[in-house]
Amino acid sequence: MEWTRRDFGALCAGAVATAALVGRPGFAFAADDNGTQAAIDAFTGGAPVAEGGVDIGAPEIAENGNTVPIEVGAENAAAIMILASGNPNPGVVTFEFTPLSGARSASTRIRLAKTQDVIAVARLEDGSFAMARRPVKVTIGGCGG
Repeated sequence: MEWTRRDFGALCAGAVATAALVGRPGFAFAADDNGTQAAIDAFTGGAPVAEGGVDIGAPEIAENGNTVPIEVGAENAAAIMILASGNPNPGVVTFEFTPLSGARSASTRIRLAKTQDVIAVARLEDGSFAMARRPVKVTIGGCGG
């Protein structure tokens, strides 16, 4: 194939347009950073999630990311999933509750790789979903850092 100036110009224009799109925030692979949204969609089945209705207890600043205490609770919750949005694997734990559960709350310690949001998504007994997020600043890394 012989290249003309027109072919070369079209190739350069395509390269510049691609570079401009890829560098923009929100481009295709920036939308789902590490699977956090995919985990939420799998838990909810794609149903809409209301903001609020879930209580998250977490320190504002965690001095050590290896053991960060977290408490979650939601009235009439059937299950609560905790996610760490900045970890390589965002899913932390899912707590299941029954009507015989005394309280619809749980606590645990989690590992955070860096400063990030801790997200709690609750499946309520009526089939609806609620979500809350809480930023936690980590001063010493937990997952390899």
